[in-house]
Amino acid sequence: MKTVLTIAGSDCSGGAGIQADLKTMTAHHVYGMSAVTALTAQNTTGVTAIMDVTPEFLKAQLDAVFTDIFPDAVKIGMVSSGALIHVIAERLEHYKAGNIVLDPVMVSTSGSRLISEEAVSVLTEELFPLATVITPNIPEAEVLTGMKISGEEDMVKAGRKLREKYGIAVLIKGGHSIMDASDLLIYDQGEKWFTAPRIETENTHGTGCTLSSAIASGLALGRSLPDAVQYAKEYLTGALAAGLDIGKGSGPMDHAYRI
Repeated sequence: MKTVLTIAGSDCSGGAGIQADLKTMTAHHVYGMSAVTALTAQNTTGVTAIMDVTPEFLKAQLDAVFTDIFPDAVKIGMVSSGALIHVIAERLEHYKAGNIVLDPVMVSTSGSRLISEEAVSVLTEELFPLATVITPNIPEAEVLTGMKISGEEDMVKAGRKLREKYGIAVLIKGGHSIMDASDLLIYDQGEKWFTAPRIETENTHGTGCTLSSAIASGLALGRSLPDAVQYAKEYLTGALAAGLDIGKGSGPMDHAYRI
């Protein structure tokens, strides 16, 4: 069985973070593992508290995984401090990890900021160069490029700018009322748009975590990057369309709709 490691924060309400990642991995028939970067107190209405693990404990988790069950792919999600990002970059380089999908989580679906300003620069300098692909949404791509994105042309410009600057594949996710349900992949072989039916739902908690974990699962299974993105998009669309409706705010999707 193929194996995937998620390095991300915990969502006690189960809709995002490592909980969403592990559910997604199970749905893709890969063996999921997790290194927890932070505990969060959150639900569908927002994040109320974040407690980071120590760099030493994160290193211990990563060493425990890599020295026993070496992952075929790695997904990186919420990491809120520069010290933790440095540990991840150092360990991934040490173990020569591959198929790294980096979701630069900066703001939650409910609008809560999840990363410090200092951590953003460490993220781009130390982790971006190791990634196979980064998966920013529109607000995150705006932060990373310093430009306003208001349509398809801007998404292309932003994606090209990120690819040129960091030399990695970039998947800019639509949504946020801009190119809804259409994502743009810029990679070695060119540029490719991925479209999907727009699902009319307010329950989008954890969509970014889910998509990046699905892509990592696809890469672990040996799919090409475009194929992994395509399969991930189809899975996400189905999980949203399943119509799960729990919680008082932006609820989670049904990760187990195929099971």
